[in-house]
Amino acid sequence: MKYKRIIDISIMLNPATSIYPGNPPFEVETFASASGTAYNSKIILGTHVGTHIDTPGHIDKDGMNIDDLSLNIFVGPCRVLDFTHVSGSIKADDLKQKHIARGERILMKTNNSLRGFTTFYDDYVFLSGEGAQYLAESGIILCGIDAFSVKQKGSADNTPHSALLEKVIPIVEGLDLKQVTEGTYDLIVLPLKLETGDGAPARAILLE
Repeated sequence: MKYKRIIDISIMLNPATSIYPGNPPFEVETFASASGTAYNSKIILGTHVGTHIDTPGHIDKDGMNIDDLSLNIFVGPCRVLDFTHVSGSIKADDLKQKHIARGERILMKTNNSLRGFTTFYDDYVFLSGEGAQYLAESGIILCGIDAFSVKQKGSADNTPHSALLEKVIPIVEGLDLKQVTEGTYDLIVLPLKLETGDGAPARAILLE
């Protein structure tokens, strides 16, 4: 099947990439090979830098890691839902208006995408606890949002993570949906194959 376009919804990684406070910054060092005939780079990055996937191990040290999750979860039809009219948090009532069905992959677009990712904003739009519970109960298989965290910064309520991850519903954070309109697409978001329990950076694209 041919697609009209490929939309890259990943955040560029470079030393200026905005990060969630407390996470390690992205670092890169380029050097010549021993023979002097090629160049290599050493990179240092956290598992939750840029566009990345949270696994159940993000909230439970014994939880499933990236390699435990089927790649079928990360490839297939998805729906982008437009919540750019929402301020604060996405709530269950906002989601109910979108008629979410079991087995869907859901990506949430907010004003986070519109103002960009060169700066970290404390007041980013997040998913409320009740919203996460509604998505989990709806039986979705993947949840994505255009914020560096699905939950409110500094909140002690981890329900936005736990409601989804406890049901083995991976969360894709740090999506750039600025150029995407609400609708149905084919999603490919592949995490690095790391032996880590909490998550991994990923490259995400939509096929239209």
